[in-house]
Amino acid sequence: MSLHKDLPELVESGVITPEIAERIRAFYASKGGTPKNRMTIVFGIFGAILVGLGVILIIAHNWDELTKSSKTILAFVPLIISQCLAGYTILKKKDSISWRESTGVLLFFGIGASISLVSQVYHISGDLSGYLLTWMALSLPVIYLLRSSATSLLYLVGITAYVISSYGGMGHEELNYYLLMLFILPYYYWLFRQSPNSYFLYFHHWFISISLTITLASLMNVAAPLTMVGYMSLFGLFYQVGQMDFWSKEKLWRNAYRVIGSLGTIVLLLGLSFEDFWAALRKWSYQDVMGTAEFWVAAVLTVVTTALLVLNLKKKSILEMKPATLVYLLFPLLYLMGLWSGGAVVIVNILLFVIGLLTIREGGRMNNLGVLNYGVLIIAALVTCRFFDSDLSFVARGLLFVAVGIGFFAVNYWMLQKRKRHEL
Repeated sequence: MSLHKDLPELVESGVITPEIAERIRAFYASKGGTPKNRMTIVFGIFGAILVGLGVILIIAHNWDELTKSSKTILAFVPLIISQCLAGYTILKKKDSISWRESTGVLLFFGIGASISLVSQVYHISGDLSGYLLTWMALSLPVIYLLRSSATSLLYLVGITAYVISSYGGMGHEELNYYLLMLFILPYYYWLFRQSPNSYFLYFHHWFISISLTITLASLMNVAAPLTMVGYMSLFGLFYQVGQMDFWSKEKLWRNAYRVIGSLGTIVLLLGLSFEDFWAALRKWSYQDVMGTAEFWVAAVLTVVTTALLVLNLKKKSILEMKPATLVYLLFPLLYLMGLWSGGAVVIVNILLFVIGLLTIREGGRMNNLGVLNYGVLIIAALVTCRFFDSDLSFVARGLLFVAVGIGFFAVNYWMLQKRKRHEL
């Protein structure tokens, strides 16, 4: 069935009403199109990427044999061709997702290629961060003009690469990054409203959360250890977002915020379960930290996460919250305790063990093997960490691993038996 061809015919024949036809169009639009259309979009995007890279390689192979004027002309060829295709798409194919996505990607790479080639021809000095900033700034309008989600994802990769290339710098790269991220949010919101079930939206969840996670490390400067408090609050914020009504009903692979929030929280706690980690933190000087960017970022993230927690608690009871929900609130106190005493290490280990048990319990309640095994993996990771820094004998360590292995098989066997009883 072709939506564009068959729906008008069905309406004219009186089989369906115009309202139903519109609802069918809206449904397939929110799902990202039919499987056939989705494959067309995917092949169009990859085709555009391959064509763009192929043109660049052909030009690069013969570059040294060309004159300066020829190089200048060829430098603009990818840009001109992609702009012509983009103009044709806007005028004639604006309703075709495959055309919008493929021409958007082609124009994105055309802009980057032209900037690079012109700089090389005329020996324009500059660094990688400046190149990426110019490229992303010029590519931003393409996203809105063509409504290209693939270009938006490439843009997110580009601004993340920009801030990574500036690690250790003392400029305004972080501010530029957040401005560039702010400019993409209207498109993210539009995609959220227009296509709430599209794969492009799910990819945006993952790309944005991963990008923000990577970028926070760029703030490490004067009071680098405080960045961990900021990270814990950021993961707490992701976790709270993942528990909102829209995301809480999604499958885990679609709920990027909850997955990254949970994994990030556990990884940080595992790192802090080592005494050597705390010993390194105590060597830092914490004088005048309240005026640092790290302190204020951590404070703002904690306040925002708490506000979102309160909002979620209005719709759910505290008993419905996930096991790692309140870790970010406890972490600042735990961090201060760890700077003065060794008791924080014990609390972190206990906290990880309790989170693992609660996650196993939640997996059993949800009848979800993935969540259940995630809880087992948390406990297994904790046992593995203690294997490397404890004074236990190898026999005791071996027995710990045996116990975890038996527990892993036991909970999975219990879950499978529970499912069989339900099926009967």
